[in-house]
Amino acid sequence: MNQPFQTREALNTKPVEQARPALSLLIAAPRGFCAGVDRAIEIVERAIDRFGPPVYVRHEIVHNKYVVDALKAKGAVFVEELDEVPANVPVVFSAHGVPKSIPAEAERRELFYLDATCPLVSKVHRQAERQIEKGHHIIFVGHAGHPEVIGTMGQVDPDRITLVETVADVAALPFERDDALAFLTQTTLSVDDTAEIVAALTARYPAIAGPKAEDICYATSNRQAAVKEIAPQCELVLVIGAPNSSNSQRLVEVAERLGTPARLIQRGTDIDPAWLDQVQTLGLTAGASAPEQLVREVVSRLAEWRTITEQVVTTTEEHMIFKLPRQLTE
Repeated sequence: MNQPFQTREALNTKPVEQARPALSLLIAAPRGFCAGVDRAIEIVERAIDRFGPPVYVRHEIVHNKYVVDALKAKGAVFVEELDEVPANVPVVFSAHGVPKSIPAEAERRELFYLDATCPLVSKVHRQAERQIEKGHHIIFVGHAGHPEVIGTMGQVDPDRITLVETVADVAALPFERDDALAFLTQTTLSVDDTAEIVAALTARYPAIAGPKAEDICYATSNRQAAVKEIAPQCELVLVIGAPNSSNSQRLVEVAERLGTPARLIQRGTDIDPAWLDQVQTLGLTAGASAPEQLVREVVSRLAEWRTITEQVVTTTEEHMIFKLPRQLTE
């Protein structure tokens, strides 16, 4: 049976691809790694180079699976407690800080250790010690169970420090108005929430002593400020970070408080294209322990569905650098 006649034009016709809808992408700056995270990762990498693998790390060095997996591939072994660390290998303490009992235990066991605690967290540790020396009971503002909170509260006698998480917790404190009190805060809290809690503390305890400068670190404050700049212009904000990353969770909350839906993702593969329905302008940022590679991965993933126009929105410049431990520089 003869085939129907087809013109050359018909034979050469290809399906026309539908143009991908446009997406304006506002990328917050600053975003991603802070100086404390850079330092902690470099400590592990230099320890592996200098002493050879394996190098043990107590707790995740920073809260990011991509970073942890990359360090594992280089020879890092992550453990939760020192009794998992064999003799004659280096062990690194995470950027979040540890209670005083941990280095004391390492010394008892004659372990060689490197402390990757962020210097801004170490500053809070020193402040806690000074307030105890002055005879104050410390009210510590933070999230129960977070490694930084465990580390800071572990710097002093547990009977001399009390954790509060909310304004309601302040109202329930058992202290008298004129008791000798001081407050300190976790470094990765919501700037706005913390201001409310500190206001409640100072209203109830007018003589309470506080730090000379706020304990919330520059990177946390800067990343929250950057989200405040972009969120009102967006229908959705994506925050790259781990579920156990305090500073990343706070970025989600900042956007939502401004009325913009936000989602926490770890990788580009976490994105559901349905999220982009009705979204013409999308905000993107990354928590302080998320590397820039993941930002680019997310942009590439978005480009599979939409035609992307990128705009970096910069609210401040960061130039902070922290010194490495002398054991790695001598």
